[in-house]
Amino acid sequence: MSVLSNKKGVPEMEKAINGFETIGRSWDRQRECYAAKILPGEFYVTKHSEIITTVLGSCVSACIRDPDFAIGGMNHFMLPASKEQMQNMSGMDSEAARYGIYAMEQLINEILKNGGRKSALEIKLFGGGRVLQNMTHSDIGNRNINFVLEYLKTEGLKSVAEDLGDVYPRKVIYNPLTGKVNVKRLRSTHNDTIVKRETGYMQDLQKEPVSGDVELF
Repeated sequence: MSVLSNKKGVPEMEKAINGFETIGRSWDRQRECYAAKILPGEFYVTKHSEIITTVLGSCVSACIRDPDFAIGGMNHFMLPASKEQMQNMSGMDSEAARYGIYAMEQLINEILKNGGRKSALEIKLFGGGRVLQNMTHSDIGNRNINFVLEYLKTEGLKSVAEDLGDVYPRKVIYNPLTGKVNVKRLRSTHNDTIVKRETGYMQDLQKEPVSGDVELF
């Protein structure tokens, strides 16, 4: 465990669930709790009283929890696609959809493994903004949105809240213990950093296919 003894009043940081030790966590003075920050391609699950944050452009995040067993988490994903793949993509039938399936099932399986129940999952969806629209002839954000909505339908799951689409990036702050989500719509001055990050993430996905398949248990 890590103790921030040099900051008066800051409690000891509780140990992360196995497998999430590499996710960056720090004390959030404004909210007086620890915050885990996830980047594109990452996810985080917790049983503790802490928040999970990320910044989304065209990517999508699912915030999922079992409210009765106080276990939940967030992912941050994008479907990789070239121009040709984007033009030919059709919901769950595309090879690219495997990346979104992998991201969703990793998160859900980790919640179930730690005591959550699929029938009780509370799901909230965010992101899919049109911030990479100049990269291709297609709307990558909208493709991500269509995927995640189709995924929930296929798995017999429903979202209870959504803030999807439009033209702006978002900062998402999620508390899995309470289920509360704060969404801040960012001004266009933030776009360059987000576009560079998501463009690099997409290029990495095109070079390195997702390894292995995950199925819900």
